[in-house]
Amino acid sequence: MSLQIELASPLSPEARALIDASDAFAQALYPPESNHLVDVETLAQPNVIFCVARLDGEVAGCGAAVLMPEGYAEIKRMFVRESARGRRVGYHILAFLEEQVKARGLSVARLETGVLNHDAIRLYEKMGYVRIPPFGDYWEDPLSVFYEKHL
Repeated sequence: MSLQIELASPLSPEARALIDASDAFAQALYPPESNHLVDVETLAQPNVIFCVARLDGEVAGCGAAVLMPEGYAEIKRMFVRESARGRRVGYHILAFLEEQVKARGLSVARLETGVLNHDAIRLYEKMGYVRIPPFGDYWEDPLSVFYEKHL
């Protein structure tokens, strides 16, 4: 297995396809008011780190870190294609994003995920993320959990 994580444009056709698949996955699990998805135009802003993972040359997943003016990075758009799940792709995407965030001088990463996304919750907790109350513009939503990690 050959896995590469690289910075990429969220505007590329392959990134857009991953984002569309991520949208479909989230929309199948949660009502619109509990989906906190950022659009492609937001992901293309200068304060966003966006990456894709290639597994044996094929695009397998993506992730982003939004560098917030409050001094933390918010992890967004973590997604791995079903065909690539169980192969530690998500782990490597998240580790890559954490390194990119640290390289830009930030030491805290936060995120929101849905309560039904058990694989994501397991990944975040294994990687040292701890539950916190809602942050930023989020509110107390019974379908959301919030995490933070000091990098």
